[in-house]
Amino acid sequence: MKTSSYLGRFAAAGAALTVLLTGCTSSGSVKDPTPVAGATTFSSLRIGISFDQPGIGVATAGTESNGVTTGTDPKGFDVDTATYVAKALGVQPTSITWVKADPVDRENLIEQGKVDMVVSSYTINDARNARVDFAGPYFIAHQDLLVRRNDEELTSVDRLSGRTLCAAANTTSATNIVARYHGEVALVQPNTFSECVKMLADGDVDAVTTDDVILAGFAAQPQYKGVLKVVGKGFSDEPYGIAVKKGSTELVNQINQALTAYIKDGSWLASLQANVGPSGYKIPNPPTPGS
Repeated sequence: MKTSSYLGRFAAAGAALTVLLTGCTSSGSVKDPTPVAGATTFSSLRIGISFDQPGIGVATAGTESNGVTTGTDPKGFDVDTATYVAKALGVQPTSITWVKADPVDRENLIEQGKVDMVVSSYTINDARNARVDFAGPYFIAHQDLLVRRNDEELTSVDRLSGRTLCAAANTTSATNIVARYHGEVALVQPNTFSECVKMLADGDVDAVTTDDVILAGFAAQPQYKGVLKVVGKGFSDEPYGIAVKKGSTELVNQINQALTAYIKDGSWLASLQANVGPSGYKIPNPPTPGS
């Protein structure tokens, strides 16, 4: 599967998305899914999520063992998505172990068998497809910039030259900037975006770059509201997928069935409205899983 094939089909699928949206209703809550027929039987699942992305995935870090940190009280759009998929595969929330999946660790967690899947604002691309399999996409984000509210000069990505920028390591956000600017931008790469956002608020970097939906969540946090702002000029397409072990074709197909139902029964929209809507982020049309 190639990133270009995903992105090339988005425009062609526009009419199909409109039809799908027409069939979408939202009751304001995530529904219980119908089990996927013939689904792989799991007694439990270990699911990797972000622990520090407001609106997307947050959790309280708990026990750390053998390089794996588990968490409690998970919340966010990715958490709802993962829970819905798990239920469709026959696994109830009480049988899910939530594992911290920072961007730098995601492929390793899957390849080393420390998680069964990763649902962590995880963009599908060629390099990652060489190491893991993806179901989805289940959301299309756009890379953007988070800046200090009083910065009137940094109004687009075209004004980054000579600036210090922060992006989490091993992310498409960092890769896109390196490819675009070839050394014109000083890039700081900690393990998490929460570290980047703190650096921005403290004046240590000029901007943070990642997906707009993630940045909106940070900007809406009480400690950053009125302090930081999203520029609002997205410059890439970032198709989010659910990653599983390479060669898991049957499981990918089953997850895609669950994601299709998640969108169609209104749960996708309900989750976004509850988790992301309060930030003011404009919720886009849903993609077509498996496209």
